[in-house]
Amino acid sequence: MFLDELKKQLEDNNSLFIGEETAFRSAVLLPLVQDEGEWHVVFEVRAFTMRKQPGDISFPGGRIDAEDASPMAAALRETEEELGIDRNTVKIIGKLSPYIASPSFVVYPFVAVCDYHEIIHSYNKDEVEEVFSIPLRWLMEHEPVLHRVPVQPAPLPDFPFDKIFNGEKYQWGKRSQEEWFYEYENYTVWGLTARILKYFIEIMKQIE
Repeated sequence: MFLDELKKQLEDNNSLFIGEETAFRSAVLLPLVQDEGEWHVVFEVRAFTMRKQPGDISFPGGRIDAEDASPMAAALRETEEELGIDRNTVKIIGKLSPYIASPSFVVYPFVAVCDYHEIIHSYNKDEVEEVFSIPLRWLMEHEPVLHRVPVQPAPLPDFPFDKIFNGEKYQWGKRSQEEWFYEYENYTVWGLTARILKYFIEIMKQIE
């Protein structure tokens, strides 16, 4: 009986990773639009007055609230708030694999088709400095530049070194973080946005 109940519980567990339930969860939308008969990807420049990451280039999105029915609902809500477009006019094409930055931070990306004309005339200027688009063809033909950032753990003063083997001489694993850069005209797309974009473009390249 115990093993049967355990098996059912494990089968019903839908968590993507340990810690998902308590992680900071956010959702973003990768907007596809048609402009003069050609497909483009739309980006935001975050308002210079924003408290966090002013001037950064990003996709519409943000934190998943308790009131959001799903990550997709959160992405649509945030897109409506930032780009000023009716979420009912947004056509979701599909979802990308979640980006798990750490056990405490995960991003759920979605791909959707939007009306570019509606976006450029209605975006929220309190949150968005400007919007622009990059042709999908250009993104398919230009590889981003990779830069690596070394990451070294730095335990806080109250870390219990006395409880682990080798104590303060413990050899922490070293790693480097990949940062991709797309340079298009006078715009630089990097960070989380570039990582999601690169993943999407790699999927696009598999389409024959």
